[in-house]
Amino acid sequence: MASEVAEKVINKVSLKAEEEEEEEEEDLVDPATAIKEMCAENSCSKYKARLDECNDRVTSKTKTSETCFEEILDFYHCVDHCAAPEIFKHVK
Repeated sequence: MASEVAEKVINKVSLKAEEEEEEEEEDLVDPATAIKEMCAENSCSKYKARLDECNDRVTSKTKTSETCFEEILDFYHCVDHCAAPEIFKHVK
């Protein structure tokens, strides 16, 4: 009987410890995500518009060999180029 009570107490303590660890992990936020979103909306809107236009064109066709690979690369290059200096300010 005492061993059953001890097991229950140990289980509750370990569950609380796991919950605390999960809470601590949830508090971490990657600043790169917000920085890249800001760059995508502000500095790279021209490339985003071209990508959206290409996506609309490709999805409107049933049989096409066209991809938006070039537009995707241009957009990501712009976002990375814009965001890199700001992201590296946050690196310790």
